[in-house]
Parts: sequence; C-alpha cells; structure tokens
Amino acid sequence: MDVAWHDIVGTFGVFCIVFAYLMIQIERWSSAQLRFSIVNGLGSILIIISLYFEWNWSGFLIEFFWALISLYGIFLYLRRPKSERRI
Repeated sequence: MDVAWHDIVGTFGVFCIVFAYLMIQIERWSSAQLRFSIVNGLGSILIIISLYFEWNWSGFLIEFFWALISLYGIFLYLRRPKSERRI
C-alpha cells in the first residue's frame, strides 16, 4: 500500500475534527472556545489540501463549509469582550 503525503495530511485533518467533536461530547471544551473553532478549521483545511490531489466534489463542499463555519466561530470569539473570552 502506497501512502502519499497528502493522504497523511488529510488523515491528520480528520483526527483534528474528530478530536474537537470528542472534546465537546465529553464536555472538556465548549463550542464557544477559540480552540474548538481553530482545531475544526485546521482539520477542514488539511482535508481540503488532501482533496486537491484526489478530488471529490462533495468532500470539498462539506470541508469548505466546515472551514467557513469555523472562521465564523473565530470571528464571534474575537468580537466578545476580553473578559468573556475563554481559550
């Protein structure tokens, strides 16, 4: 089995998204925290990088919107007063 570097990048992206979701489910993180949006956004970008080399339209669409939603979460976090921010 031949594994290309972009497959490793995409797999790491999947682990990022699954890890962030797990942290929410076990109540270690809150969806309002910056790290949740960053890890989710990073994961989706890494998957998009891997999709560049092995294109899948539906995979790209879900990851594109996942990244946009993560950016929106980061934007909301930065709009909060500093006293209300939790990393």
